[in-house]
Amino acid sequence: MASSALPPPSSPAPRGPGRRAVLRSATAIAAAAAGGVSLAPTATARSTNASARSSGGYVFRNAEIVGGGFVTGIVFNQREPGLVYARTDIGGAYRLDRRTRRWVPLLDWVDWDHYGHTGVISVATDELDPDRVYAAVGTYPMPDWDPTMAAIVRSTDRGRTWRRTMLPFRLGGNMPGRGIGERLAVDPHRNSVLYLGVRGGHGLWRSVDYGETWARVESFPNAGNFVPDPEDTNGPNGDNLGVLQVLFDKRDGRRGRATRTLYVTVADTENILYRSTDAGRTWERVPGQPTGYIPHKAVLDHENGYLYLATSNTAGPYDGSKGDVWKLDTATDTWTCVSPVPSTSSECQWGYSGLSVDRQNPDTLMVATQILWYPDVIFFRSTDGGASWSRAWELDANNERTFRYTMDISDSPWLTWNGNPTPPEFTPKLGWMTEALEIDPFSSDHFLYGTGATIHGSDNLTDWDSGGTVRIDVRAQGLEETAVLSLISPPAGAHLLSGLGDVGGFRHADLTRATRMYDTPTFSTTVALDYAENAPHTIVRVGHPTAAWAQHFAISTDGGATWTPSGSEPAGLTDPGVADTAVAIAADGGRVVWAPAGAPVSWSADAGQTWTACQGVPSGALVRADRVNPGVFYAYQAGTFYRSTDGGEHFSATPATGLPAEGNVRFKPVPGHEGDIWLGGGEAGGVYGLWRSTDAGASFTRLPGVEEGDNVGFGRPAPGRSYPAVYTSSRIGGVRGVFRSDDAGRTWSRINDDQHQYAWTGNTITGDPRVHGRVYFGTNGRGVIYGEPAGPTPSEY
Repeated sequence: MASSALPPPSSPAPRGPGRRAVLRSATAIAAAAAGGVSLAPTATARSTNASARSSGGYVFRNAEIVGGGFVTGIVFNQREPGLVYARTDIGGAYRLDRRTRRWVPLLDWVDWDHYGHTGVISVATDELDPDRVYAAVGTYPMPDWDPTMAAIVRSTDRGRTWRRTMLPFRLGGNMPGRGIGERLAVDPHRNSVLYLGVRGGHGLWRSVDYGETWARVESFPNAGNFVPDPEDTNGPNGDNLGVLQVLFDKRDGRRGRATRTLYVTVADTENILYRSTDAGRTWERVPGQPTGYIPHKAVLDHENGYLYLATSNTAGPYDGSKGDVWKLDTATDTWTCVSPVPSTSSECQWGYSGLSVDRQNPDTLMVATQILWYPDVIFFRSTDGGASWSRAWELDANNERTFRYTMDISDSPWLTWNGNPTPPEFTPKLGWMTEALEIDPFSSDHFLYGTGATIHGSDNLTDWDSGGTVRIDVRAQGLEETAVLSLISPPAGAHLLSGLGDVGGFRHADLTRATRMYDTPTFSTTVALDYAENAPHTIVRVGHPTAAWAQHFAISTDGGATWTPSGSEPAGLTDPGVADTAVAIAADGGRVVWAPAGAPVSWSADAGQTWTACQGVPSGALVRADRVNPGVFYAYQAGTFYRSTDGGEHFSATPATGLPAEGNVRFKPVPGHEGDIWLGGGEAGGVYGLWRSTDAGASFTRLPGVEEGDNVGFGRPAPGRSYPAVYTSSRIGGVRGVFRSDDAGRTWSRINDDQHQYAWTGNTITGDPRVHGRVYFGTNGRGVIYGEPAGPTPSEY
């Protein structure tokens, strides 16, 4: 995981499953053929909680967090008021429902084998035909991180249904530079023509048939050469950013004929802007252009013929220390530096991005710093074409800030990150990683902007110019972009507690409302949770602490409402451990076993005040507690199953054989059934399936028909039955999906459908012990999903 949502980031690594995702989805298709493929319709929101009914008789919703990840782009349609899309780095794309003011997820149909297609590098909405929308998808260019080639997905009904064209290269929806652009653009005069700027030296590409087929524009002279870190040859920073953005000059053309004048930006500090005046047949470097920095955002003022360009010295989104804003008179090729603070000034410690022009008053423009972590991002606003600027906030000689805005985060109270910083830093922040900043083309008062965690917006923006106060609030309702690492549903208290990447995690007492994240300690990422089966108000969690905390462990005795950090940690700890399986608490809450990285698996009998190394179990093992016997713990590593009968002090390998030695493995003991354990996992091409033990791990029996088993969870038994309902994200009978069994695995029902696949769902799943049929499962970018049978609300009993 990476901290792309939390300011500041602990490291500039990509978000998402990363290298481990290869093990989780080794069956992913690495195809490079071009051609349209008909896909199932996407989910559409039909209620204020973004519910969607599957053909399997289930309704799926998000347990609401409201935001949670990096919103990399916001795109308004230039013809139809209120039609706006948002893209995220790992969580797909969304369309805003103007009636409910909620975002509708558009890519929930993306399947397990193409999980990388939830990383969206660009979105384009058609000005001539607003029903058409396109997305360029593909999360990583490194094949060992994402073996699937990139694609263009295209829709003629605003994202309700899609067709897909595979591409012969990879894109970088979760790579450095992902906030630059938009790379994908539709010709505003001949909408069958699209252009796509591609990274990795693949150049500029064009389609002339509404995105169905694509070919490289061989005449385009520069594929880019900017590499964030040339020494990172096989990593996320070692790839050429390539061709960045395509803009059409709408003044030069008429309907039905391709626009003749185009501008294209390139990641090359000496050659950043090219122009064609013959509809892309030939190209020239725009004369007189600035050098030294790379372009992040370019915007054309079609009324006055100015092109504005925001530049930075890095790819972003985590860094950027110098840059400028330029204004090109396209009639004379005259360049003017209009930087709010020029790069030559000692005050300038940032680049620029998030550039937008007010289409109602094109002399009005806004730009954001790329990037300013401390004390906050700065938004600059000009009403005279960049000749002068004002700031969203000012810092006086006494280091005190004055503000042109107020912020309301009541819909996402966690955006404080439980912080109480010293001025001039305040919480909540105005923003960070703000490369998406757009003034509504039909309303000068309305603007939206993205951060590393949410979307904010306002409806009285022009009050800025008259000395008034701009009211900014959260505008991310319906947009859920978190990577989910662990879920538990205790039999008392809150129905759900989550462990999330980047935003810590939450006690979901109300599944329809966002809350504050866990505190004391606050974790940037919670990797694992567990509760004591017979004392369910006792809960433990482990994760990555924020800067204000040193502890990686916390315990609660009131169902997660309040927490106490550990008094010590196992010596040598370097990481809190494996997602969903790093910590276990005994059925009576008396003992805890923790398996952090870099340290021995250790036990504590005093709520984490002291730790003692467990004997007989390897470091890094997966750990669980028996749900009945408080003295029994289990562990697993590399095909060997271990058991402890003395509260975790000593483990011994069991004689069990036939279990997967490689791949993603998850196992859970069954509530109310001592010694009953289910284990799923493996690797395509090897041992891969779902197993059950009824003798405390001494032996396991593989369940027939489950070709690929990836996780398992348990919920309230069906009426008239005593054994818990079993849930799994697996491939059963040749079909990949989320399944439920009410008869201990003898038969299975798929409860999702092709509209609700949510890409990769292999990390964590659990049923609700109080509501039969309700399941909670984690995604890698679409947040916490819960499903329950359609019809009347299930009874809690």
